[in-house]
Formats: sequence, C-alpha cells, structure tokens
Amino acid sequence: MAKSEKLEFQTEVSQLLKLMINSVYSEKEVFVRELVSNASDACDKLRYLATTKEKLLQSDPDLKIQIEIDKKENQITITDNGIGMNRDDLVNNLGTIARSGTAQFIKEATETKDLSLIGQFGVGFYSAFMVASDLTVITRKAGEKKLWIWKSDGESNFTIDESDDLEQLNSNRGTKIVLSITKEGKEYLEKIRIEEIIRKYSDHISIPIFVRDIKDKEDEKPEAINSALALWTRPKNKITKEQYKEFYNHVGQMFDDPWLTSHYKAEGQIEYTVLNFIPSTKPFDLYDPARENRLKLYVKKVFITDNCPELIPPYLRFLRGVIDSEDLPLNISREMLQNNPVVKKIRNALVRRTIGDLKKKLTNDRTSYEEFWSNFGPVIKEGIYEDTEKKDTLLEIALFKNSNSTKLITLDEYIDSMSKKQKDIYFITGDSYANVINNPSLEGYKSRGINVLILDDAVDSFWTSSTPNFKEKNIKSVSKGVDDLESISKKKTDDKDKKEDKSLEPLIILLKDKLKEKVKDVRTSSRLTESPVCLVVDESAMDPQLEKILQQHNQLQQGAALKILEINPDHKLIKKLAKMSKDKASVGDIENIGILLYEQSMILDGEKPSDPVNFSKKLIDTISASIS
Repeated sequence: MAKSEKLEFQTEVSQLLKLMINSVYSEKEVFVRELVSNASDACDKLRYLATTKEKLLQSDPDLKIQIEIDKKENQITITDNGIGMNRDDLVNNLGTIARSGTAQFIKEATETKDLSLIGQFGVGFYSAFMVASDLTVITRKAGEKKLWIWKSDGESNFTIDESDDLEQLNSNRGTKIVLSITKEGKEYLEKIRIEEIIRKYSDHISIPIFVRDIKDKEDEKPEAINSALALWTRPKNKITKEQYKEFYNHVGQMFDDPWLTSHYKAEGQIEYTVLNFIPSTKPFDLYDPARENRLKLYVKKVFITDNCPELIPPYLRFLRGVIDSEDLPLNISREMLQNNPVVKKIRNALVRRTIGDLKKKLTNDRTSYEEFWSNFGPVIKEGIYEDTEKKDTLLEIALFKNSNSTKLITLDEYIDSMSKKQKDIYFITGDSYANVINNPSLEGYKSRGINVLILDDAVDSFWTSSTPNFKEKNIKSVSKGVDDLESISKKKTDDKDKKEDKSLEPLIILLKDKLKEKVKDVRTSSRLTESPVCLVVDESAMDPQLEKILQQHNQLQQGAALKILEINPDHKLIKKLAKMSKDKASVGDIENIGILLYEQSMILDGEKPSDPVNFSKKLIDTISASIS
C-alpha cells in the first residue's frame, strides 16, 4: 500500500447508516437494484466520455456488469468496467451527502421509519449495509493510473488506501464492490435469488448484467440476465405497467408509482423518443434552490447528461425520465447544448405535450388531477410568472381556492359563475387560507355573492403582479385600489345616507391628522360590512403579501409603503365616533381609538402592531374607560 488514510463520515451519513442498519426494511432486496443502477450509470458516463476520448474504451470496449456469489466466504461482488472513481470521488460520493434538505430528510426518515425515502433522496449505495456487515470498494478511474480501496463497516468512519496492485480489478478501469453478507442477508447468496431480483428491477438497463456462482464452471458464452434493451426503444404494447414502474423507480430515483406516464416517438424534421413520468408524491428536492431537473438526455441510446436545464423549464422540474435524440451529435458539449436549435425544438414540443397531458387529466380525471395539483401546483404557477409565452395556457390548467366554496376551481369555472354585471376576476393573497378567508377586505364581496380567489402560495404574489388579465377579464386584488362593488351590486342612496356620509367628514379629518405618519389616507369604503376598518393599498402599489415576502428576504431596499385606512360608515362604532367628533372634549379618546383600530387592522393583515407595548396600554385604558 502506497498510501492510507482514515476519514470520518459526514454527520448526516453516519445517522443515515445507523437508521438503515437498525431499522426493519421489508424490501432489503433493493440493495441489488441500487448497486446495479450505480454501475449502469458509471458505464453510461464512460460511454459518453468515449465519444470524444476513444482511447478510454479501446482496451476494454464491451461494457458490462458482473455479479459473483461466494457462499463459502459469504460475499457478493458487483463489478463494472465503467468510469470508475479516484480518491476525491470516493470521499465526495461515499462519505458525504452534499444536498440541500439533508437534515430534514434524516428527521423524516427517523420519525417515520420509512426507508422508502432512501430512493427519493438518492443515497442507494448505503442500502448495501442492510445486508452487509462491511463493504470494500476497489476502483480505478478511466484514464488514471492509481487504484483506490475504500472500506467501511458502516460505523462512524471509513478508510481509503492507495494501492499498486492493479490486478485487483479485471479491467484497467471501473469499480468492484465486495459485500460481506450478514446472517440476515444469506438468502441473497443464492444465484437464483439474485437473478430474480435483476429481472424484477433491472431488466430495462442497457448494460448487460451477468451473474455467476464462483463454484460454477466458467461458461464460454455466458448470457445476460437482463434484456439489455433500453426500455424507451421498445414498442409500448410490449411494455408492462410493472416494467414502466421499475424504470421510473430507476431513472427517477423514486419509490412511488408514477402519476402519469408519457411514452412517444416524435418524427418529422427532428426525431426523438420520450419516456417521461410525473411522480405521485412530491420529490424531496422539489424546492432545492439548485432547481436541478432529473431528465436524462441520450443521443442514439448513448447517455449524455442527467442535468440539462435547456430541455425543460424550471416549472416542470418534477418530470422524471429519458429523452433520446437522433439529431444531436454524439460529441455534443455542455456549451453546445445551451444554444442548440434541436434542443430548443425538443424543449418547446416537450412543454406543449406535458401541458396537453395535464389538460386532458384535468378534463377526464378531476379527482386525480387535484391530487397532482396539491403536490405541484405552486411549481406550475412559477411558470405563469416566468414563461410569458405559456402564461395563458398554464392559467387554464391552474386550480384555485376561493371564498364561495371549499372546492378548487379553474379560472374558466370562475368566469362561468360570474354575474352579468361583474366584469373582473377578484383575488386576495396571504400566507394561509385560514387567515385570508376572514380578512375584512372580503366582507363586501361575500355579502354580494361575489367569488374571490384565495391565493395562499408564496408564488401567487409574483405572478399576479405580472398578469393583468385572463381572457379579456381584468385580474384585480380586493386589497388594492378603490372598490367597485357599487357598480356590481348598487345599494339605494337616499338623502339620509348622504347626510350620514357628510357627518363622517370631521372624524376622517381627525383620523387623517392622528395617523398621518402611519397611513397614506383615510376614506370610506363599501367593501366592509361587519368590521369597522381595514387596510388597503393604492392600485399602483406593490401587492401587500409580495411586499411582506421581499421584506422577509431583505430584498426591499425602501421601507414598506403606507397603506390606506378604509372605514365602514354603517358600523355602529364608526357612527358613534362620528358623533363624538363633534365634541372637542372627546378628541383625545377618538385619536386613541383610531390608533387601536389601525393596529388591529395590521394584526388582521398578519402584521405585528408597530408598538406592541403602547398598543396594549391603549387597549387596557380604553377598556377600563368603557366600564368605569
């Protein structure tokens, strides 16, 4: 040994290993699938590199995966002649989980004991410790001279040794994993059992997989256990539902059933094959800031990349699957992908097809579509904000909470339910349905039977700010501008009403003066029916919820814009204050109550009082005065 070092596992890895080793897992057999999948990926990556560096393949051109069983030594060995690893690869790939959300993943897996989360998180290598007391990884990276040996018993550390004994690999590159099988895992020392697992999980893999028991005689012409035919190249009528599922689990690193499977071949000016899936559960990294997609790009069945942002927009990043092009060059580089016209055409067609599939689901299976929307609706709405070309189409497949019903509705359904006098689509934003539905700004609309969309996803504040209309209907916030309720449902105004409105003028003047540092204006409103006051903003102002989000992320340079205090002329408190305003001796009381009403409105908007201590004092003083 030329060099040896001992390293500690990343804390999260150590926790994960303990969880896996000490937990009961009903399908321990998946370790075969995970290790075979890793070996297949290693071969795919080498095949791609060889398109520009042919010498990497020349000495051993036939890519394969070999599994050997040794009952005497209680060992299973999985070997591939793929890309291999060097020292840094071993540390980064087998010693750390460098992904956003790691801590949350460990927490969920620990609390639920649900190790199906493993596949969602992409840490399949560690599944080997469910059946093995220790692992040895012998590897050599293609094009490099050094051979490395990684060892661990699944405890807190691992060792990496540099070796001069190159004969430990049957090829000048690749990876060999040796598993020391525990008593609990002895069933996997049976050749027939391993073959069964491969046919179940890995038949679709395009790299041939060979299995032998070392006591068997060397076979002159060994036969691959899997069909070694890329699944997406097979006719749809020759593929079972189970085969689709297993391919989805493999390529998507998911353990659930696919919610939607889309398999087709595009022919014409450009040719490509698509086999894509939409998960039935939310992927663990759906909101990872990196926003990496999980579509694999192949060219003529040769793997190119598993992260090609040019293929799909970020708002479709939940897609899993494969795209195989016949029109891209095999030696295409990362830079060439960015501006390639073929990639752009595939992207446009893929987006159209995906949205079309979703529209069909919405029409034909509403219940199932609502399940999809609960998982991915906020992500789709990112597209309304980001993709101006597809904005209207995405709005057509969007579902919304609303003030009239607990059922989700489309914008078309909203428009169909509008009265003849209603010309606009109304909405309100907030941080949760429970908080928003009781907002005073909704009262006038509810009382008149006018439906209001309840938008409680963070992204809603963004897309509504850039989407003024839908199908010739204006999209308007009930928290902005002067309400136009009178034009929809106008109440009779007699001389008495006019006199009462005029009697409010002294009160409004008083409130304007007292609150001049806190509000932009004070005015009467018809949007209130039960509450005495509410806060709104100018038509041209930023959406209040958007302003709040930007402030939370320190993205708003200036302070919050002053809001407008609207008062309810029909509320008994406002009427009483109007009478009191005629008495100079009551001015102080009115001003205190005005501040309380303003602060209360802030609370109803989800804000804290500007001065909680002073607010509390004024509240106690006012209550005390009322009962004295």
